[in-house]
Amino acid sequence: MAFVEIFGEQLLTKDGLKSTETVLSGKSAVGIYFSAHWCPPCRGFTPELAKMYTEAFSSKGMEIVFVSSDRDEPSFNEYYGEMPWVALPFDKRDLKTTLSKKYKVQGIPSFVILGPDGKTITTDGRKAVSSDPKGEKYPWVPPTAAEKAKAVLDIFGSDAIAKASGKAIGIYFSAHWCPPCRGFTPKLAEFYNDGLKDKMEIFFVSSDRDQESFDEYFAEMPWQALPFEKRDEKSTLSDMFGVQGIPSFVVLSNDGTVITTDGRSKVMGDPKGEQSSSWLASSAFQRYQ
Repeated sequence: MAFVEIFGEQLLTKDGLKSTETVLSGKSAVGIYFSAHWCPPCRGFTPELAKMYTEAFSSKGMEIVFVSSDRDEPSFNEYYGEMPWVALPFDKRDLKTTLSKKYKVQGIPSFVILGPDGKTITTDGRKAVSSDPKGEKYPWVPPTAAEKAKAVLDIFGSDAIAKASGKAIGIYFSAHWCPPCRGFTPKLAEFYNDGLKDKMEIFFVSSDRDQESFDEYFAEMPWQALPFEKRDEKSTLSDMFGVQGIPSFVVLSNDGTVITTDGRSKVMGDPKGEQSSSWLASSAFQRYQ
């Protein structure tokens, strides 16, 4: 069984040690919860996750395995006492380290979600469940490249995309309050007016704090924009392309598939987009497929 290879032969339940196969057999998804009692963000997230698990996730066939970074067994026992799921036994320190490396855990709390075959669904389960506490999108399988492309086209609308006339689509995440954005925007506008517009149409996606700031900032731009009031769509796009900071410039083909999520550096090296056909950044492209 795949889960025995991942977690070993036994897991700790509220009724003591039981075989991993027995505990996880038939589950539709398994969450691995990396956490520790000494970690304040963990102590904040654990009761939230417990509520979601008890009220929604468990009934959908999900089990969660707590993997502890506690410093000693009494701390582990106290913390696990607050949890309604199962746990990797505390003495399995080598396996805990192996799991952290396997799923590239950089910090805690971290929540990885696996499918019934043991394959990774997402390593960002914390964000997935926090935005969907009732599990309406369970088990949070990330959209395919085709689904993402369709979502992008739906957000901007067929009329707006049609104006791109078969050109590439640039999505410019920016805001007036952001100094690096205010430095990059006039450069991008210059590139656009000097020939980049022949290769792509750009859409401004705003992180401004109010409509007035958006209007003032957009007035400096020679391209189109997602209307400011479409805050949910803005969040969807940011999540879809993993935008961690601004300015960020994502470039798509006209059918909505990703060319590069590093458009800012690409356009700085090729202001007219003359080499845009070679902008494909394999690492970024693979990440968002």
